[in-house]
Amino acid sequence: MDVGTGTGLIALMAAQRNPSAHITAIDIDPDAVRQAQENVGASPFANRIIVRQADFRKGVVGYFDAILCNPPYFENALRCPDFSRSTARHSDTLSFDDLALNVSSQLLPLGTLSVIIPAERRMDMIAACATHNLTLVRETYVRTLPTKHPKRVLLEFRLEELSSLIRPGGLEEIDNPSPATLTIEATPGVPTTEFKALLKEFYLKF
Repeated sequence: MDVGTGTGLIALMAAQRNPSAHITAIDIDPDAVRQAQENVGASPFANRIIVRQADFRKGVVGYFDAILCNPPYFENALRCPDFSRSTARHSDTLSFDDLALNVSSQLLPLGTLSVIIPAERRMDMIAACATHNLTLVRETYVRTLPTKHPKRVLLEFRLEELSSLIRPGGLEEIDNPSPATLTIEATPGVPTTEFKALLKEFYLKF
């Protein structure tokens, strides 16, 4: 499932990456749902992607092997006058805790949650997921250039017993994997070899 699918881009990429995947893409915004339905309908993957309008906070959508989300993450920030953009960006529409709570009830055994969030909110997401029995199993920091600090972090969680998450020292002592780093550009305008290798299948020209 792709939560907060927007234009459907992540759902489409997931379908292209995994030819056996059947994907449910949901969004709370009816305009986004219509756009995603149009994009999916024009793709080669239309028979494997269902786009639905749904509020992830209000009941079970289904049960999934994997849940993907680029969640809203701004807190206490100036709101955009465009309602759709504000809904997509501000976490009062889907807090990290709301996300983790509902993910934990809709993942199949050994299922995974994958998110992309600002690097500075890493511990907020880990704390929310730990509360709902989701263990961090993989993370990658993303930076634009080798000289820049990471702006985003990719986190993957798996359902676990809560007792295996919390150590006596608290959340900082969770047995996290060693993080990787993905650099997008070697120099401004020149993508790195690893970035091109990761995304070349999604571009007509790279």
